[in-house]
Amino acid sequence: MTCKAIGYTLIAMLTLVGCGKINDEYQYNDELPISWEEMANRTTDTLIRQFWNEDGYFNYGSDRSDLGFQYWPNAHAMDAVIDAYLRTNDPKYSAYFAKWFEGVRIKNGGNYYNVFYDDMEWNALTFLRLYEITKEQQYMDATILLWTDILKAWNTEYAGGGLAWRKDMLYSKNACSNGPASILAVRLYKLTTDETYLDWAKRIYEWQKDILFDRATGAVFDNINGETDVINTVALTYNQGTFLGTAVELYDVTQDPLYMNDAQKTANYTISKCIDASSNVLRDEGGGDGALFKGIFMRYFVQLLQRDGVDDSFRLKFENFLRNNGRVAWQQGADQNFLLFGSSWAQRPVGDAQLTGQTSAAMLFESIAYFEKNSK
Repeated sequence: MTCKAIGYTLIAMLTLVGCGKINDEYQYNDELPISWEEMANRTTDTLIRQFWNEDGYFNYGSDRSDLGFQYWPNAHAMDAVIDAYLRTNDPKYSAYFAKWFEGVRIKNGGNYYNVFYDDMEWNALTFLRLYEITKEQQYMDATILLWTDILKAWNTEYAGGGLAWRKDMLYSKNACSNGPASILAVRLYKLTTDETYLDWAKRIYEWQKDILFDRATGAVFDNINGETDVINTVALTYNQGTFLGTAVELYDVTQDPLYMNDAQKTANYTISKCIDASSNVLRDEGGGDGALFKGIFMRYFVQLLQRDGVDDSFRLKFENFLRNNGRVAWQQGADQNFLLFGSSWAQRPVGDAQLTGQTSAAMLFESIAYFEKNSK
């Protein structure tokens, strides 16, 4: 995803100007016209209304315009619908589960495989969530099918290990192909108690920590070229999110405080450096794939906040940052006529909205609504 969509210009821009210094004291204004839950309802309902295709998948363009099927954003769009269902228990959301599962398969050429390992990982994570909710075996079968193919990405010929980013570039070892895979492995372990999954989760996580994680700062680097051993040190929010997400999952099953320390350090780096300093929200990482990155971080950031092991010195700062992103996005980032969002949470979208930007906003508000509901 990262390398195929963002390009060197954006990478350079993020490296030079995207990591501003954030003030530890957030001036959070708690006065909002509607509740977080209503914000989540409206944003996710807009996602469905504007992007759902009756053939069983989400269009890439708004107003039902099919700007080309995109496999990996579909997983996250369905994740937002799953979030809404878990939050509301409203069957209007679960009605999309089976339709989407079949529709994506057909639109993807009759199967769930992809040249990008990370794209398969995202969809496998969504399939697994559908299995957890419905207990329908078809979702678990599809998850295992993809997991078996994903493991072929692991090789020690380049960079001493790690999962390759794509099937025709086994030398490129990316955070985006290792973070989601390790989360998937832990969750499979939680559901099956099969130690093989836990072993893989730890192996992938430790490789990423050794190669792509800056232990001094908490930055998660984008990738290493296994042919040259050159590391691309740009830190993108979704890679930050999946690394801390794995740390949280491993903390759950091991209670090892080192994982919690990793998660907190990663989160603190993200909200301190990967931001728009003028508004204290996660920065704009561009349109296309980049518009989805922030929402992915927020998903795993909130899961961190749900754990008792978060240090008190971090908790208030983290919670205020979360709410400030929601406030700014709602008040400054939404097209008020159609409630559509773009790549920035501090500015209204210009031109046609994309599935990635809308999904990212839906994940933001679903995450905040979930957090507020489950923290009382």
